Amino acid sequence: MNWDIIEGKWNEYKGKAQAQWGKLTDDDLDVIKGRRVELSSKIQQRYGLAKEEAERQIDDWTRRH
Repeated sequence: MNWDIIEGKWNEYKGKAQAQWGKLTDDDLDVIKGRRVELSSKIQQRYGLAKEEAERQIDDWTRRH
């Protein structure tokens, strides 16, 4: 799926994002507002992951939705 679609419908997708990355808070998801760079950054912070791993997880999640 095109990331622009996810960003445009972020209110629909943020619940799915929280299901995938349970350490992300509602406040995190509100700050992210569908921006991929912000999502990657928050995943890195909350899970202590390298940027490459966070990006891989986002790519996998995007393909499933």
